[in-house]
Amino acid sequence: MGAGHGHGHAGSRHRRRLGVSFALIGSFFIVELAYGLISGSLALMSDAGHMAADVVTLGAALIATRIATRRDTTGRRSYGSYRAEVFASLLAVVLMLGVALYVVAEAIGRIGGPAEVSSGPMLVVGAIGLIVNLIALLLLRSGASESLNVKGAYLEVVADTAGSVGVIIAGWLVAATGQTFWDTVVALAIGVFVAVRAISLGRQVFAVLGQHVPEGMDATTVAHDLAAIDGVRDVHDLHLWTLTSGMNVATAHLVTADQNDNHAVLDQARDVLLRRHGVAHATLQVEPANHKGCDELGW
Repeated sequence: MGAGHGHGHAGSRHRRRLGVSFALIGSFFIVELAYGLISGSLALMSDAGHMAADVVTLGAALIATRIATRRDTTGRRSYGSYRAEVFASLLAVVLMLGVALYVVAEAIGRIGGPAEVSSGPMLVVGAIGLIVNLIALLLLRSGASESLNVKGAYLEVVADTAGSVGVIIAGWLVAATGQTFWDTVVALAIGVFVAVRAISLGRQVFAVLGQHVPEGMDATTVAHDLAAIDGVRDVHDLHLWTLTSGMNVATAHLVTADQNDNHAVLDQARDVLLRRHGVAHATLQVEPANHKGCDELGW
């Protein structure tokens, strides 16, 4: 594939929805931060922290989808800039973990100490925040299953939705019992929840960056299917990885019998990879059986 060859990809299809979500959450973040400072609620402040992470994550996701669609004019990025979306997902992981650690540390620091918490603003702002987050979730839900970049933004909003629910619960408990420690307990629970979601997303991001075999694909099965093609004697140097969400890539060497129709082998191999394993981009090398050397590599 030449440097100028382009592919459609999942993230760019959801740019508009990312933009609307960014505007909604960015606007509400200012409101929540102000009322968090006024009320003295750690749960509300932690949710504002999540909102801040949402704003940065959604902004990075928007920028990444724009970068990913640019054509390479330098000739140095032979696969284009599609990985920008994966790095945006990694930023989401870092921000989620940072917010989670901060909230947990603050919650532990408040245990046993006095705290003045106003439940009224917690309930009102928490309810408004829940509505804003639910709208953003509806906008991003379909893209989360198609793009790792959108999924990172979606999980940020999921975590913040949980935070809004936590703020409402904390506000109700403080108002009902008069005990402000409920604010700390809920903030601690939110922090742990966000950390778990971040670790889950992080594993997926590092699987892509580490060029692991795509999730749901088995390299042995792929090799067996290629070897079963008429005229193919052996398959070696098979590599499978994900470039970005929805873009799986493969390379392989196919050893064929003498006087075999190599064009037919290539056509069948590409068809097998696309229809059975979802690999749209494959670089295949067909070798005669008496060709020596390339199958001796150790990687």
